[in-house]
Amino acid sequence: MSQTFEFYDQRAKAAEAAADEAYLDNVRDRELRSAKAWRGMADRQLMIDSERVKADEIRSARRAAELEAAEAARVPEDVER
Repeated sequence: MSQTFEFYDQRAKAAEAAADEAYLDNVRDRELRSAKAWRGMADRQLMIDSERVKADEIRSARRAAELEAAEAARVPEDVER
């Protein structure tokens, strides 16, 4: 199951809010560690999403170039052989 940046971001914000409301130091520390982990996952997801967009653009350009090359290599029907 693929998660989104928004999911990770929401979890990080929830953990940060829980840390702000915590009375016990160990609970606050746990929530801050959790927020840091969720934030890292959110940042990683942003990077993955941007790399995926770049890869899609490269693939699209490559397909267009291949199609153009195939069209250029095709012999027109009205030319005698």
